[in-house]
Amino acid sequence: MIDAHAAQLADDSTLGGYVAVHGRPPSFGGVDGAPYSVDVIVDETGDAAAPVGAYLLFIQWAPGGEAGGATISGHRESDFVARGTSEAEVRAALAQMPLLTVKATLDAVIRRAAS
Repeated sequence: MIDAHAAQLADDSTLGGYVAVHGRPPSFGGVDGAPYSVDVIVDETGDAAAPVGAYLLFIQWAPGGEAGGATISGHRESDFVARGTSEAEVRAALAQMPLLTVKATLDAVIRRAAS
């Protein structure tokens, strides 16, 4: 029998699954035309009911970088997209996030910054 958690991680259409299958974070083209990769950051929320939160950190890469010489040109951050009582809980929630949702979050963050 296949372990449901292992099967979910093997699904590279989710954030955690993509990392498990490909061994690296996914990358996206933002609505601003820039290339981005994504990571999960966990921090305190200041909310006693859900003291731990996770958000998406999008690293913006400079265009035209040569192999092995990629340069970070900036970053963008989402608001908390998961809240809970432990780091493991919020990381698990983000691991299940569909990549389409991650991309939509990136584009929303870019648009919000532009307005």
